[in-house]
Amino acid sequence: MPGETKVVMEYTGTYYEPIANALHNAGIFVSVVNPLLIDDYGTNRVRKVKADKKDAFKIANYALDKWTQLREYIPIDDTRKTLKVLNRQYTQYNKLLIMQKNSLIALLDSCFPNANTLFSSPHRKYDGHEKWVDFVLQFPHLDYVSKLCPSAFNAKYKSWCKTNGYNYGEAKAAQIHAYSRTQVSSLPMTDAMIKAVELSAALINSTLETLAAIRIEMDKLASTLPEYETVMSLYGVGRVMCSQLIAEIGDVRRFERSKSLVAMAGIDPPPDQSGQHDPKSRSISKRGSPLLRKTLFQIMQVILQSKPTNEPVYQFLDRKRAEGKPYRVYMIAAAHKFLRIYYARVMEALG
Repeated sequence: MPGETKVVMEYTGTYYEPIANALHNAGIFVSVVNPLLIDDYGTNRVRKVKADKKDAFKIANYALDKWTQLREYIPIDDTRKTLKVLNRQYTQYNKLLIMQKNSLIALLDSCFPNANTLFSSPHRKYDGHEKWVDFVLQFPHLDYVSKLCPSAFNAKYKSWCKTNGYNYGEAKAAQIHAYSRTQVSSLPMTDAMIKAVELSAALINSTLETLAAIRIEMDKLASTLPEYETVMSLYGVGRVMCSQLIAEIGDVRRFERSKSLVAMAGIDPPPDQSGQHDPKSRSISKRGSPLLRKTLFQIMQVILQSKPTNEPVYQFLDRKRAEGKPYRVYMIAAAHKFLRIYYARVMEALG
């Protein structure tokens, strides 16, 4: 076609990527626009009309109006794209795990009340298993423990710990046995009941193993990126959160300044002023990635609990808290500070 050619399309999950990549590789200028910008663009109509043809005209009018301001689409490299996909899978499996755990706990309330509270051990790194889940897989009913004498249960518990690679403690075995004799189950120890608990626990273990495998792969991918060591050096960031931050933020060089990164996270309060209306407090936009906001909040919780007095983010958080700011306000303010530091250090590392 004669003249300058530009193609404009909306973000539509991952559906736009094959077309956008093909056009970009063919040397055609492609701009991928946030659907909110298109939706907010004036249609000059009173009644709402929704049709593919009308939407195409609307996007075309937007393209002509913003012709000189359109930003060119640059495909994400395969490593970052794969990392983001894995992070989304990790999030979905985490949601599934919560539902599975709730289901098993509800089942245990009828046959082994509060068995999930007997251990506080974190999940194992290499397979993700949690001790309480493996325990109820071996002892699915209260009677498996309470009807044994203390020495017999101690021997079984010791053998189970050795087989599954858990630390054994004689005092812990005695505590579990004593606890089991204070509880009452509302359902008898039948084959059907035992099978239900075993299947539920086995399903949780399968999900835990999947999550552990995804965590390992995410860390492997993230470690190949140039900003990995810099992000890992930030206080409160572990291997999982490092991978999640890099996955959701992407290449930080695509942001012109730190404010752009903060806006992408959706933790910036947009202006809300008109005439005499000028509120002192404003809500955050929440227009960015909810997964990034969740990761930031988790990092802020780590910093708040650890209280590193020499760490600038904690100093800022503590100062806002001392000023009497509400919990969510000083946590969001600290996340804002963290992202500015993230932007500055990663940009410096990337040169």
